[in-house]
Amino acid sequence: MAATQSRMVALGTRAPEFDLPDVITGKRVRLAALRPQPLLVMFLSRHCPYVQHVAAELARLGRNYQGSVEMVAISSNDVQAYPSDAPERLREMAAEQGFTFPFCYDETQEVARAYGAECTPDYFVFDPARRLVYRGQLDGSRPGNAVVSDGRDLRAALDAVLAGEAVSIDQRPSLGCNIKWKS
Repeated sequence: MAATQSRMVALGTRAPEFDLPDVITGKRVRLAALRPQPLLVMFLSRHCPYVQHVAAELARLGRNYQGSVEMVAISSNDVQAYPSDAPERLREMAAEQGFTFPFCYDETQEVARAYGAECTPDYFVFDPARRLVYRGQLDGSRPGNAVVSDGRDLRAALDAVLAGEAVSIDQRPSLGCNIKWKS
C-alpha cells in the first residue's frame, strides 16, 4: 500500500464552491447553502485501508459535532478503475458506519482538484467565513501502528474554531491512498 501525503494547502484559502449529489439522500449539497458555521470537508473512499482504519472515528466525529459543525464527505475516485467507490457502494459504507453527514460523489473530480485534495482521507477545516484554518491528519493512527484513532488533531482544530480561538499552526499532513484520477 503506497501512502500519499496531503498537499497542505495555504491556510487562509477560501473554500471552493461545490454542488454535488449526496449518495445517501440523493439531494444536492452546495457550499453556499450550508449554515455559516465551521465546516469540515473530508475526501474519503471506500476501498482505502487508511479510510477503513478511521471510519469509526469519523462516525463519532459526525455524532459529536452534529449541529455545531457542518460536515461533508466527498469521494472523487475514478469508479471505472475502483468500482468499490461508486455511489451505491459509498451509500452502503455510510449506512454501515453510521455517518450522520452528507457523503457526496465528485464524478468530474473538479471539486477534489479545486480543494487541492491528494489522498483519502484528506481533511480541510474552514472557519465560519469559509477560510481554511486546518488541513492535515485526523490523528497519529495509521493502519498497522498501535496508535488508537481518537481524532485528536482534527478535534483540537474544530474545538478551537468553535471557541473562537486560533487553530495551532503545528499541523501534520494527512496520509492515505492517492486519489485515483481519471486518465
